[in-house]
Amino acid sequence: MSTTPAAVQPVPRGGLGRLVGRRVVDWLPAVVVLVGVIGLWEVLIRALDVQAFLLPKPSEIARTLWDNRHELWTAGWFTFQEALGGFLLGSGLAIIVALVLARWRLLGAALLPFAIAANAIPIIAFAPITNTWFSPLNKSSKIVIAAILCFFPVLVNTLRGLTSVNPRALELMHSYAAGQAEIFRRVRIPTALPFIFTGLKVATVLAMIGAVVGEYFGGALNALGVLILTRARVFQFDEAWAGIVVACLMGLALYIAVAALERLTLRWVPSTSE
Repeated sequence: MSTTPAAVQPVPRGGLGRLVGRRVVDWLPAVVVLVGVIGLWEVLIRALDVQAFLLPKPSEIARTLWDNRHELWTAGWFTFQEALGGFLLGSGLAIIVALVLARWRLLGAALLPFAIAANAIPIIAFAPITNTWFSPLNKSSKIVIAAILCFFPVLVNTLRGLTSVNPRALELMHSYAAGQAEIFRRVRIPTALPFIFTGLKVATVLAMIGAVVGEYFGGALNALGVLILTRARVFQFDEAWAGIVVACLMGLALYIAVAALERLTLRWVPSTSE
């Protein structure tokens, strides 16, 4: 009987091809819907003669994406750095705080209701304040907004994972006279990993939203949010929508990166390896 752990067993011959094929089939309905929606969008705008200031044609947005690709992607990269900085800062602090609250449960029970209540505050409303604390042209104010938005979902999900351990596993560790550090390393953190990645995937979207919307209240001229806002004000809606598409693609790229890291980290979890 083989003693090789399931997480490091080699992929059977042809297994990788079947896995890729299955993923393609899984994504095919979404691709078909996307293409259908874009096609219907184009047809309806042409048929109903919808004005560009209401909704530009997808073909015009695509043309603008290509013609202004340097300006758009430069602005997108600037804003993506803010979103990534906020994502790393907010998520990292959330995981650390969750570990502390899970270790000292009374402290967690006292502080968690306040954290949940704070999550109900429209954090983006603090953007003008952070622009006052930092220069509006500085990335720091947008990083802070993105970090705050990322903090709470990662905190709540991580804490839930750390405290959702099977009591029998804890009893077994206590029977071996394991200390708290060993219990966290061998039981609580592995159990919490799926919850952590769930929070991180939610945070990827919030980070990009926080960075872009924060720039609406003031930002560098080469920031994506500023570009979208200024183009909409001068009725260049095709460029504004092209900026929105770039923001979507940047957020999607961050989400895919976290999802790929989840797949590599949680190969032992059946739901992530099938």
